[in-house]
Amino acid sequence: MTERTLPQLLDLSGRVAIVTGAAGWLGSAMSRALAEAGATLVVTSREAERAQGFADSLPGHGHIGLALSQEETEQIPGFVADVVNRLGRVDVLVNNAYGTTAPSIDSASAEDFDRAYHAGVTAYFLLAREVVHHLHTRGAPGSVINIASMYGVVASYPDAYTDLPVNSPPNYHGLKGGLIHLTRHLAVYWAKDRVRVNAISPGAFPSPRVRKSMPDFVGRLNQKVPLGRMGEPEELKGLVVLLASDAGSYITGQNILVDGGWTAW
Repeated sequence: MTERTLPQLLDLSGRVAIVTGAAGWLGSAMSRALAEAGATLVVTSREAERAQGFADSLPGHGHIGLALSQEETEQIPGFVADVVNRLGRVDVLVNNAYGTTAPSIDSASAEDFDRAYHAGVTAYFLLAREVVHHLHTRGAPGSVINIASMYGVVASYPDAYTDLPVNSPPNYHGLKGGLIHLTRHLAVYWAKDRVRVNAISPGAFPSPRVRKSMPDFVGRLNQKVPLGRMGEPEELKGLVVLLASDAGSYITGQNILVDGGWTAW
Protein backbone atom coordinates (compact mmCIF):
# COMPACT_ATOMS: atom_id res chain seq x y z
CA MET A 1 0.00 0.00 0.00
CA THR A 2 1.32 3.42 -0.95
CA GLU A 3 1.94 5.66 2.04
CA ARG A 4 -0.15 8.80 1.91
CA THR A 5 1.30 12.22 2.55
CA LEU A 6 0.09 14.39 5.42
CA PRO A 7 -1.93 16.70 3.12
CA GLN A 8 -3.64 13.62 1.70
CA LEU A 9 -4.44 12.30 5.16
CA LEU A 10 -5.93 15.64 6.23
CA ASP A 11 -7.98 16.08 3.04
CA LEU A 12 -11.74 15.96 3.69
CA SER A 13 -12.82 16.43 0.08
CA GLY A 14 -15.98 14.52 -0.71
CA ARG A 15 -17.01 14.17 2.92
CA VAL A 16 -19.98 15.73 4.66
CA ALA A 17 -19.67 17.13 8.17
CA ILE A 18 -22.46 18.28 10.49
CA VAL A 19 -21.50 20.97 13.01
CA THR A 20 -24.16 21.96 15.53
CA GLY A 21 -24.11 25.44 16.98
CA ALA A 22 -21.81 26.29 14.11
CA ALA A 23 -22.19 30.07 14.06
CA GLY A 24 -20.96 30.54 17.61
CA TRP A 25 -17.58 31.68 18.93
CA LEU A 26 -15.87 28.28 18.78
CA GLY A 27 -18.20 26.54 16.35
CA SER A 28 -17.48 29.04 13.59
CA ALA A 29 -13.73 28.40 13.75
CA MET A 30 -14.16 24.63 13.71
CA SER A 31 -16.61 24.85 10.82
CA ARG A 32 -14.18 26.95 8.81
CA ALA A 33 -11.41 24.47 9.49
CA LEU A 34 -13.44 21.57 8.13
CA ALA A 35 -14.51 23.58 5.08
CA GLU A 36 -10.90 24.65 4.45
CA ALA A 37 -9.94 20.96 4.53
CA GLY A 38 -12.46 20.30 1.74
CA ALA A 39 -15.55 19.03 3.57
CA THR A 40 -19.09 20.01 2.68
CA LEU A 41 -20.67 21.44 5.80
CA VAL A 42 -24.15 21.18 7.27
CA VAL A 43 -24.25 23.84 9.95
CA THR A 44 -27.00 24.38 12.48
CA SER A 45 -28.32 27.21 14.57
CA ARG A 46 -31.61 27.83 16.32
CA GLU A 47 -32.57 30.11 13.43
CA ALA A 48 -32.51 28.80 9.87
CA GLU A 49 -31.66 32.21 8.41
CA ARG A 50 -28.63 32.61 10.66
CA ALA A 51 -27.49 29.07 9.87
CA GLN A 52 -27.73 29.55 6.11
CA GLY A 53 -26.06 32.95 6.28
CA PHE A 54 -23.12 31.39 8.08
CA ALA A 55 -23.04 28.45 5.63
CA ASP A 56 -22.83 30.92 2.74
CA SER A 57 -19.79 32.56 4.35
CA LEU A 58 -17.73 29.36 4.43
CA PRO A 59 -15.04 28.60 1.85
CA GLY A 60 -16.01 26.06 -0.77
CA HIS A 61 -19.42 25.27 -2.21
CA GLY A 62 -22.58 23.39 -1.38
CA HIS A 63 -22.73 24.13 2.35
CA ILE A 64 -26.17 24.02 3.96
CA GLY A 65 -27.56 25.83 7.00
CA LEU A 66 -30.45 24.26 8.91
CA ALA A 67 -32.39 25.14 12.04
CA LEU A 68 -32.00 22.72 14.94
CA SER A 69 -32.86 23.14 18.61
CA GLN A 70 -30.96 20.77 20.90
CA GLU A 71 -33.83 20.77 23.37
CA GLU A 72 -36.29 19.41 20.78
CA THR A 73 -34.74 15.97 20.46
CA GLU A 74 -37.74 14.55 18.60
CA GLN A 75 -36.46 16.52 15.57
CA ILE A 76 -33.18 14.62 15.41
CA PRO A 77 -34.10 11.55 13.30
CA GLY A 78 -35.82 13.73 10.72
CA PHE A 79 -32.92 16.19 10.72
CA VAL A 80 -30.33 13.50 9.94
CA ALA A 81 -32.61 11.95 7.32
CA ASP A 82 -32.98 15.37 5.68
CA VAL A 83 -29.21 15.82 5.53
CA VAL A 84 -28.76 12.40 3.95
CA ASN A 85 -31.56 13.10 1.48
CA ARG A 86 -29.96 16.40 0.44
CA LEU A 87 -26.30 15.40 0.34
CA GLY A 88 -26.36 11.62 0.16
CA ARG A 89 -24.13 10.99 3.15
CA VAL A 90 -22.78 12.09 6.51
CA ASP A 91 -19.20 11.29 7.54
CA VAL A 92 -18.44 13.57 10.47
CA LEU A 93 -20.50 14.92 13.36
CA VAL A 94 -19.25 17.73 15.58
CA ASN A 95 -21.56 17.95 18.59
CA ASN A 96 -20.96 21.53 19.65
CA ALA A 97 -24.29 23.30 20.30
CA TYR A 98 -25.09 24.24 23.87
CA GLY A 99 -27.12 26.98 25.46
CA THR A 100 -29.22 26.63 28.58
CA THR A 101 -29.23 28.19 32.03
CA ALA A 102 -26.17 29.19 34.06
CA PRO A 103 -27.26 29.08 37.70
CA SER A 104 -25.03 29.38 40.74
CA ILE A 105 -24.59 26.48 43.15
CA ASP A 106 -27.01 28.18 45.53
CA SER A 107 -29.72 28.81 42.95
CA ALA A 108 -29.48 25.75 40.66
CA SER A 109 -32.75 23.87 40.32
CA ALA A 110 -33.69 20.40 39.12
CA GLU A 111 -35.00 22.03 35.94
CA ASP A 112 -31.62 23.68 35.33
CA PHE A 113 -29.97 20.28 35.45
CA ASP A 114 -32.64 18.56 33.38
CA ARG A 115 -32.41 21.19 30.62
CA ALA A 116 -28.62 21.16 30.58
CA TYR A 117 -28.31 17.37 30.40
CA HIS A 118 -31.03 17.13 27.79
CA ALA A 119 -29.35 19.65 25.47
CA GLY A 120 -25.73 18.78 26.22
CA VAL A 121 -25.73 15.00 26.73
CA THR A 122 -29.00 13.43 25.57
CA ALA A 123 -29.15 15.38 22.30
CA TYR A 124 -25.47 14.68 21.62
CA PHE A 125 -26.06 10.94 22.06
CA LEU A 126 -29.18 10.85 19.90
CA LEU A 127 -27.53 12.82 17.10
CA ALA A 128 -24.47 10.57 17.20
CA ARG A 129 -26.57 7.41 17.14
CA GLU A 130 -28.57 8.58 14.12
CA VAL A 131 -25.35 9.37 12.25
CA VAL A 132 -23.87 5.99 13.20
CA HIS A 133 -27.00 4.20 11.98
CA HIS A 134 -26.53 5.94 8.64
CA LEU A 135 -22.82 5.03 8.52
CA HIS A 136 -23.65 1.42 9.33
CA THR A 137 -26.15 1.32 6.46
CA ARG A 138 -23.46 2.63 4.11
CA GLY A 139 -20.79 0.37 5.56
CA ALA A 140 -18.64 3.47 5.90
CA PRO A 141 -16.27 4.71 8.61
CA GLY A 142 -16.95 7.96 10.40
CA SER A 143 -15.96 10.35 13.15
CA VAL A 144 -17.98 11.79 16.04
CA ILE A 145 -16.42 14.71 17.88
CA ASN A 146 -18.05 15.87 21.10
CA ILE A 147 -17.14 19.33 22.36
CA ALA A 148 -16.73 19.01 26.12
CA SER A 149 -14.74 21.27 28.48
CA MET A 150 -11.80 21.21 30.84
CA TYR A 151 -14.52 21.79 33.46
CA GLY A 152 -15.63 18.23 32.79
CA VAL A 153 -12.23 17.13 34.11
CA VAL A 154 -11.33 19.60 36.87
CA ALA A 155 -13.22 21.91 39.19
CA SER A 156 -13.03 25.65 38.72
CA TYR A 157 -11.12 27.96 41.06
CA PRO A 158 -13.66 29.77 43.29
CA ASP A 159 -11.38 32.79 43.60
CA ALA A 160 -11.55 33.37 39.86
CA TYR A 161 -15.28 34.16 40.18
CA THR A 162 -15.47 35.92 43.56
CA ASP A 163 -17.39 39.22 43.51
CA LEU A 164 -17.90 39.09 39.73
CA PRO A 165 -21.18 38.85 37.77
CA VAL A 166 -20.23 35.41 36.45
CA ASN A 167 -20.18 31.95 37.98
CA SER A 168 -19.14 28.41 37.22
CA PRO A 169 -22.51 26.64 36.82
CA PRO A 170 -22.79 23.22 38.49
CA ASN A 171 -25.05 21.86 35.76
CA TYR A 172 -22.39 22.73 33.16
CA HIS A 173 -19.65 20.94 35.10
CA GLY A 174 -21.85 17.91 35.61
CA LEU A 175 -22.92 17.54 32.00
CA LYS A 176 -19.43 18.00 30.55
CA GLY A 177 -18.03 15.33 32.86
CA GLY A 178 -20.83 13.01 31.80
CA LEU A 179 -20.23 13.79 28.13
CA ILE A 180 -16.56 12.88 28.40
CA HIS A 181 -17.36 9.48 29.87
CA LEU A 182 -20.15 8.91 27.34
CA THR A 183 -17.57 9.60 24.63
CA ARG A 184 -15.36 6.79 25.93
CA HIS A 185 -18.29 4.41 26.21
CA LEU A 186 -19.54 5.02 22.68
CA ALA A 187 -16.03 4.75 21.25
CA VAL A 188 -15.71 1.21 22.58
CA TYR A 189 -19.09 0.06 21.32
CA TRP A 190 -18.87 1.71 17.90
CA ALA A 191 -15.27 0.75 17.13
CA LYS A 192 -16.48 -2.40 15.39
CA ASP A 193 -18.42 -0.14 13.00
CA ARG A 194 -15.21 1.82 12.25
CA VAL A 195 -16.68 4.91 13.90
CA ARG A 196 -14.25 6.89 16.02
CA VAL A 197 -15.62 8.91 18.92
CA ASN A 198 -13.51 11.56 20.63
CA ALA A 199 -13.97 14.67 22.74
CA ILE A 200 -12.28 18.04 22.57
CA SER A 201 -12.17 19.87 25.89
CA PRO A 202 -11.35 23.57 25.46
CA GLY A 203 -10.04 25.56 28.37
CA ALA A 204 -10.76 29.25 28.76
CA PHE A 205 -11.86 30.77 25.43
CA PRO A 206 -13.88 33.83 26.52
CA SER A 207 -15.77 35.71 23.84
CA PRO A 208 -14.79 39.23 22.77
CA ARG A 209 -17.76 40.57 24.77
CA VAL A 210 -16.51 38.94 27.97
CA ARG A 211 -12.93 40.06 27.36
CA LYS A 212 -14.04 43.65 26.87
CA SER A 213 -16.63 43.86 29.64
CA MET A 214 -14.83 41.83 32.33
CA PRO A 215 -11.09 42.43 32.05
CA ASP A 216 -10.59 41.62 35.74
CA PHE A 217 -12.15 38.21 35.23
CA VAL A 218 -9.95 37.50 32.22
CA GLY A 219 -6.91 38.61 34.18
CA ARG A 220 -7.74 36.16 36.93
CA LEU A 221 -8.12 33.35 34.41
CA ASN A 222 -4.79 34.23 32.76
CA GLN A 223 -3.08 33.60 36.09
CA LYS A 224 -4.36 30.01 36.07
CA VAL A 225 -2.91 29.22 32.63
CA PRO A 226 0.76 28.21 32.28
CA LEU A 227 0.84 29.91 28.87
CA GLY A 228 -0.49 33.04 30.58
CA ARG A 229 -3.29 33.88 28.15
CA MET A 230 -6.71 32.90 26.90
CA GLY A 231 -7.31 30.56 23.99
CA GLU A 232 -8.19 31.78 20.50
CA PRO A 233 -10.81 29.90 18.43
CA GLU A 234 -8.37 29.24 15.58
CA GLU A 235 -6.32 27.15 18.02
CA LEU A 236 -9.01 24.46 17.78
CA LYS A 237 -8.88 24.24 13.99
CA GLY A 238 -6.00 21.81 13.64
CA LEU A 239 -7.37 19.37 16.19
CA VAL A 240 -10.88 19.18 14.78
CA VAL A 241 -9.48 18.45 11.30
CA LEU A 242 -7.13 15.83 12.74
CA LEU A 243 -9.98 14.00 14.48
CA ALA A 244 -12.31 14.28 11.49
CA SER A 245 -9.78 13.07 8.94
CA ASP A 246 -7.73 9.96 8.16
CA ALA A 247 -4.80 11.61 9.90
CA GLY A 248 -6.56 10.68 13.15
CA SER A 249 -7.63 7.19 12.07
CA TYR A 250 -6.06 5.49 15.12
CA ILE A 251 -7.44 7.94 17.69
CA THR A 252 -10.66 7.00 19.45
CA GLY A 253 -12.10 7.15 22.95
CA GLN A 254 -9.95 10.14 23.85
CA ASN A 255 -10.64 13.45 25.55
CA ILE A 256 -8.08 15.95 24.27
CA LEU A 257 -7.61 19.10 26.37
CA VAL A 258 -6.81 22.38 24.66
CA ASP A 259 -6.31 24.53 27.72
CA GLY A 260 -2.93 26.25 27.58
CA GLY A 261 -1.73 23.88 30.29
CA TRP A 262 -4.45 24.73 32.84
CA THR A 263 -4.97 21.07 33.86
CA ALA A 264 -1.22 20.40 34.03
CA TRP A 265 -0.79 22.24 37.34
